[in-house]
Amino acid sequence: MKIIAKNIKHLRALKKLSQEALAEELNITRSRIGSYEENRSAPTIEILIKFSDYFKIPIDILLRNDLTKSKESSFIEIGNQRVLFPIVVDSENENLIEVVPIKTSAGYLAGYDDPEYIEQLQKIKLPFLPTGKHRAFPIKGDSMLPMKDGAFVIGRFIEGRNEIVSGKTYVLITLNEGMVYKRVENHIEKKGTLKLISDNKAYQAYEIPINEVMELWEFTCSINTQEYSEEELKISSIISLFNNLGIELKALEKHF
Repeated sequence: MKIIAKNIKHLRALKKLSQEALAEELNITRSRIGSYEENRSAPTIEILIKFSDYFKIPIDILLRNDLTKSKESSFIEIGNQRVLFPIVVDSENENLIEVVPIKTSAGYLAGYDDPEYIEQLQKIKLPFLPTGKHRAFPIKGDSMLPMKDGAFVIGRFIEGRNEIVSGKTYVLITLNEGMVYKRVENHIEKKGTLKLISDNKAYQAYEIPINEVMELWEFTCSINTQEYSEEELKISSIISLFNNLGIELKALEKHF
């Protein structure tokens, strides 16, 4: 239980509380706080619930994650609890954009809530981005033409599900599908799902339950790592023309 000992001490320090002050807040003795922080005893489930309620952090995060590198800004509030959300800032306290590398993008699924993993990612800074927390994700395959395989999508973190706008594109970190970049239709209110649509119509759309979505990043801009050939641009223009034609035909159908 060494992690919980370090976490209690660190979270108390973040709130600038003495052991006595925290003990008063939780209605327990100061000696018990000292015992937990020094790893001489382990808190019971009832005490863990008290810590969880007070710090607004889920019990599994308290027990499984080393929070000693986290700051107050490392958490986001969802509902009445805070979820660990590691971010990196520069010397001027401005957010940097972490770049998830292509070769190890699968590792992001295991480390997305781990401050140590996020800290070791390469960072870039783009001053023209809107406010919000941004991260860069690698694109694989051709399901979102004309986005090329190997390009990077920079997304803005979406905290509330009410911010999801149908028709926009998002990078989604999902429980069963992994990391995907798709155009989204919001069916949460009616069905509790998101419909994920590829711009390349050779790929079928599918739905996933919203509770399988661990992170959601709204498209802000993209960075191509390869130049388009003249032939590719022609094909892309043709695909775009047919896609637009399909939208216009669907709109026309509604009038008949």
